[in-house]
Amino acid sequence: MNYFSLLLSAAGAADGFNIDFQPEKFLDMLPYMGKGMLVIFVIIGFIILSTLVINKIFSNKNK
Repeated sequence: MNYFSLLLSAAGAADGFNIDFQPEKFLDMLPYMGKGMLVIFVIIGFIILSTLVINKIFSNKNK
């Protein structure tokens, strides 16, 4: 019985639940994590660009 199973059983979790630690799966997940980070980067860039455009359009010209 591993440490997580002990914690879950102490917390009253369902008996069939098991957490397997498989470090070799980390390399399989790297492409998915990279795509997710790229999407986040693109969305943040879009928010920054749209904020700059809105500031440019609605800025007070009589400064």
